[in-house]
Amino acid sequence: MTGIDPFVRGKKVLLLGFGREGASTCRILMKNKVYQELAVADQEDKSHQLESDIRFITGPDYQRAMDEYDVVFKSPGIVLERPLEEYSCQILSQTEVFFRLYRNQIIGITGTKGKSTTATLLHHIFTTAGRKTILAGNIGIPAFDHMDEIQEDTEIIFELSCHQLEHITESPHISILLNIYEEHLDHYGSMGQYVRAKEQIYRNQEEKDILFCNRQCAPREGRCRSRVILVEDFGQQAQSAPQEKNQDIRLFGGEICWGKERFSIPEKEIHLMGHHNYFDIAFVYGVCKLKGLTEAEFAEGLRTYEPLPHRLQFLGEKEGIRYYDDSISTIGNTTIQALETLEDADTVLIGGMDRGIDYGDLIQYLSSSPIAHIILMEDTGKRIYEEIRSQHPEFQHPERLILTHHLEDAVGQAKRITERGKSCILSPAAASYGIFQNFEERGEVFKALVLL
Repeated sequence: MTGIDPFVRGKKVLLLGFGREGASTCRILMKNKVYQELAVADQEDKSHQLESDIRFITGPDYQRAMDEYDVVFKSPGIVLERPLEEYSCQILSQTEVFFRLYRNQIIGITGTKGKSTTATLLHHIFTTAGRKTILAGNIGIPAFDHMDEIQEDTEIIFELSCHQLEHITESPHISILLNIYEEHLDHYGSMGQYVRAKEQIYRNQEEKDILFCNRQCAPREGRCRSRVILVEDFGQQAQSAPQEKNQDIRLFGGEICWGKERFSIPEKEIHLMGHHNYFDIAFVYGVCKLKGLTEAEFAEGLRTYEPLPHRLQFLGEKEGIRYYDDSISTIGNTTIQALETLEDADTVLIGGMDRGIDYGDLIQYLSSSPIAHIILMEDTGKRIYEEIRSQHPEFQHPERLILTHHLEDAVGQAKRITERGKSCILSPAAASYGIFQNFEERGEVFKALVLL
């Protein structure tokens, strides 16, 4: 018997979406076959991936069959055609079922940016300290694929996207909400709907639970029943605060303060670059202290952690130019963070798929930035260029703006104009969809182009 058997026993089950998560759910269900019937519905015909005669519903009307089934496992990112309450079937997901089974062991992590770094850093520190732990969720391996590994003392670190959170009715015992910026408006239609999806990480918490939350997106009165520990960044140049009984976590430059506790980040000994990453470290510090890790265990894990690729990743030097890949950047705020981190940046490549987000803050930053060359590409690059020309006559030194078509053109320009001895960075402030399969592919293509 598997943990999900009670959810499907004797029922007609439909898998809505057959990507990585849908295929994982299918494998688990077929182990014991306690369901009455199993089918798959996906816009694309992927029936060749199935090794049995399971019914496969495909085409533009693939969602029409949902109410023919008792239980539907919805994959993240699929937009339902009707409001949830209009369906007669029970709509579940891997995340929902996994949380119902293991919520008290889960440390859930979400945020517009920084969640993968935070999740992998926490997992690395736990592992280095000898804790029994697994990493699941949006980071790569579907949650159900970990179920055989979980024991009563296993710490489950679960990275959560807005799509995984959108319809869940359970929240983790320990939740981390790093930040909320304008993102995914093409999916949600409004910032309010996107924020509501992110807030699901704590909306179903109980009084015994804990929420670590950026003060920027702290819950409003009555929205959260759990203990809230706010995390606040006082800036890169801020001096340390005096010792006090403050229950919030505060970051002053490279020092993390929590009540009377003080931890100085060993800046020259770690591989994470940038003050924004120090803020993620502050969240991880709070969880580690709460879980009983020593300062020495935390510091050792921090020193030995290797950052994920495509996140301000140094690619190498070619013909006197240092190249950095920050392809993970899909909003203006993260491009600003990258340029503030790389003080020797001479050229930045910006642009990608246009999802209609506001670039006002990025334009204002670029205007007063010392960056010598701003190469704009694809739809968002063109929009930023046109907005600056038509709406921002005060933009300083507009001759720095260079409009190109695609990444290959942008790299060609960068190689010609970047000052030798300085850096060039890809930090697009935009999504990659419709141009590349994902931000990882965009980063790999950039690497290949600059190191040719």
